Amino acid sequence: MKKQSQTDWEAVDALKDSEIDLSDQPELGGDFFLNAELRLPRPKDKVTIRLDHEVVNYFKAKGKGYQTRINAVLRQYVRAQKGS
Repeated sequence: MKKQSQTDWEAVDALKDSEIDLSDQPELGGDFFLNAELRLPRPKDKVTIRLDHEVVNYFKAKGKGYQTRINAVLRQYVRAQKGS
């Protein structure tokens, strides 16, 4: 990992199953797993693209994951174009 985890893993490992708070996750019944299917994300294409300096700086200023955010904006544009 690039960053050191701030989680106290020794405390997590020491927890008994009954001590883990699962109130924010509903239990999944057998029906869910009967109909579940594994969907892996498609690999992305590696490309070189030239963008305006101000565009790159805008996305970088928002923090890590700027390329993912640029991809999301382009994906929304493509969806909008397909809808018209």
